[in-house]
Amino acid sequence: MSYKNDNLEELLEYIDPAELAYQDWLGIGMALKDSGYDVAVWEQWSRRDVARYHTGECEKKWRGFNGSDKPVTAGTIVKMALDNGYIPPRKENADKVFDWNDVIGEDYTVTSAEDTQELPISEPEHWNPAAEIRRYLETLFEMSDFVGYVTEVWKDEEDGGKFKPKAGSYSRTAGQLLQELSYYNGDIESVFGTVNPECGAWIRFNPLNGQGVKNDDVTDYRYALVESDSIPVAQQNGIMHDLKLPIAALVFTGGKSLHAIVKVEAGNFKEYRERVEFLYKICDKNGLHVDRNCRNPSRLSRLPGVMRNGRKQFLVETNTGFPSWQEWKEWIESVNDDLPDFEDMTDAWENMPELAPPLIENILRQGHKMLLAGPSKAGKSFALIELAIAIAEGKKWLGWQCAKGKVLYVNLELDKASCLHRVKDVYSALNIPPTNLHNLMIWNLRGQTKPMDKLAPSLIWRAKREGFLAVIIDPIYKVITGDENSADQMAHFCNQFDKVCTALGCAVIYCHHHSKGSQGGKRSMDRASGSGVFARDPDALLDMTELTLTEDIIKQLKNSERCYLCADYLDKYAPDAAKNASPDDMLNSNAAFKLCYDNLPSERYEALKAALSKSDSYVEQLTAWRMEGTLREFPKFPPKNLYFKYPVHEEDKVGVLKDLQADSELTPWQRGAKRGHQKQSESAKAKTADKNAELVNTFNAVNVNGKVTVQEMAEYIGVSEKTVRRRLSASNDFEVENGEVRRTGTK
Repeated sequence: MSYKNDNLEELLEYIDPAELAYQDWLGIGMALKDSGYDVAVWEQWSRRDVARYHTGECEKKWRGFNGSDKPVTAGTIVKMALDNGYIPPRKENADKVFDWNDVIGEDYTVTSAEDTQELPISEPEHWNPAAEIRRYLETLFEMSDFVGYVTEVWKDEEDGGKFKPKAGSYSRTAGQLLQELSYYNGDIESVFGTVNPECGAWIRFNPLNGQGVKNDDVTDYRYALVESDSIPVAQQNGIMHDLKLPIAALVFTGGKSLHAIVKVEAGNFKEYRERVEFLYKICDKNGLHVDRNCRNPSRLSRLPGVMRNGRKQFLVETNTGFPSWQEWKEWIESVNDDLPDFEDMTDAWENMPELAPPLIENILRQGHKMLLAGPSKAGKSFALIELAIAIAEGKKWLGWQCAKGKVLYVNLELDKASCLHRVKDVYSALNIPPTNLHNLMIWNLRGQTKPMDKLAPSLIWRAKREGFLAVIIDPIYKVITGDENSADQMAHFCNQFDKVCTALGCAVIYCHHHSKGSQGGKRSMDRASGSGVFARDPDALLDMTELTLTEDIIKQLKNSERCYLCADYLDKYAPDAAKNASPDDMLNSNAAFKLCYDNLPSERYEALKAALSKSDSYVEQLTAWRMEGTLREFPKFPPKNLYFKYPVHEEDKVGVLKDLQADSELTPWQRGAKRGHQKQSESAKAKTADKNAELVNTFNAVNVNGKVTVQEMAEYIGVSEKTVRRRLSASNDFEVENGEVRRTGTK
């Protein structure tokens, strides 16, 4: 079974190669290879064992891992990581409200066996055993609590003859025991019975019901036992103090460990087990590997004030660390919340940190976030592909220079073939040579995506070695987690982009659609659909709104495109005519076309006519857009006006669009007036079309011998020659020379 999708590299952080036997180290390598990882992962991890690491050894062993009937799998790594404190991510919905005792995946690392300040302990010189027991009982118990203790032992021959405690006594209260200690003048054995000096004595740290010593007989789940004998006692003591555990009593066992009686203050057995598990995981993560056999509430601990194998079991201290479980848990979460420390501005004043360099000139810095918002059909996806290409090739995007580097385009909407063709089409339309295709990577996830909080870890894991300058996610509605109108849920969603930025050191760029309905009167940052978090979270918000092209502008664009085509044909096929043409002629499509009519070979002339017809259709399909920005790191830029000339956007460098009002900028009455104007315009178009049709019919009717005059057409229609001339000049289908009328484009 392959575990390729699990983040085994993260689990390796919990395993120290220096602590492993040689065979276990080999097992890690076999498990990584079986799971589809590269030898470099094993190599990098093995370097942590400075004393035993040898260059090339991993590669050599790796080649010998050829599989077996019983392979070492990822489960080996998972088991080792769990044993060393790894806490798997919870599977519940990320939006749930966590319970007090829930573990939500924080690191919780405060110290370690290597980092702690060792705190040695020494046996007390003036030891008063009875006083220690009295202090222990008074600290842990109320006077009416039944206390369990053990002084009698039995020898387990099947376990090497070890002495083990019997069930012991449990029928007296703490008050009775203290009273008897006073009565017998501190004679411990008169109160507790004879103690075997080889074994010492034990006590149960939680109160009982006086009827037994099982978990069911515990009446109050106040304390848990923390014991670890894998490191020296001085280090155990140091870690316990570093963690500020809410310790009620700390006892030296007379052996290799300390017994910390920790306040957990649980309301029932279920809560006790949850809190103890949390406590043990915190200890494990900080190098204090706790004996899991100590987790039962009826567990025996060492009784201070007795001898054990020639050493004293004594009370080190009481009531250290935080006074309660609640205060300790709040602290352990706060010190490990991944938040930076406060900074004194005087420290930074003379040594300011470097600002991240721009990714998009005057718009976005590297490592920051950007949102592109707009309505449907604005070509947002094309704009993002244009941006991806600009970054990959180090070119300008809509006039802004981009830094050159690797970029990942995460395609969530298009099928693979359509996406790849679209990228190639945009490259061609931008007329950019594809010299740095290795800088552009695409992750096609249509039909395979998941919510962003699940996608982000996979993205980070796959991308962390690529060195991306930017990750572009298109579109985000495919990966939204939760209700897009909920501020707190969208804050959680947007935090996933921060995680990607931080983990990969790259910018995250994404697009989102406008909300439904009219955008009139809204600021650019308020048009994106859903919660206002969308607009306020990114470092740069670019918003696109549509401009309605007027008939005059369309006519200008057609004229410009026609002039460009005519000039191109003349340059190629009639260079002398192009050279002698006046600037005025080349700025008027009719004059330029006449030059082509007079100078181009017949076949080139026919090709030009087809190109002009195609150009007119192309212009009629153009849309115009205004891009505005809300920037956190740079000054606000003047609105940028664009044409969307499928499949790319193009700046309006001439300024044709600058005076147009976007639909979003119009008041309701203006939009109503505009609709009325559009109706009038449509009516005018219809009348113009009728008049043009009348001219065509008249021209055909009087065209008997191939020659048509203005006078003949005026007589046929029954209007003046002046009227006919005016109508002919307004039409693109006719031209007049010396009173003779010809159809445009005919010889």
